Amino acid sequence: MTGYRLFATAGVMLLAMSSAALADRAAADRCAAGLSPASKALYQASAPQVLGGETPKDALTANARSMVMGGTLSRADARPAAEAAAPCLMQLK
Repeated sequence: MTGYRLFATAGVMLLAMSSAALADRAAADRCAAGLSPASKALYQASAPQVLGGETPKDALTANARSMVMGGTLSRADARPAAEAAAPCLMQLK
């Protein structure tokens, strides 16, 4: 009976942890919904990296640089777009 309780407790804890992670992703996505198109693009490009363990700053820097070099984001718009997307990405942590 003790093994069953341990297994059941572990299962409940895993469910609680996964629902908390989904809630953070949902909140971050809601936050991103109100962003400008440039900020949304940065958020969408950076979110998988942040979920994979990268810091929001590192993900945003790499993606903004790539988008500027690729011509999809102007240099002048990169910083403001990244600053606007950062709080949403922070919710993924």
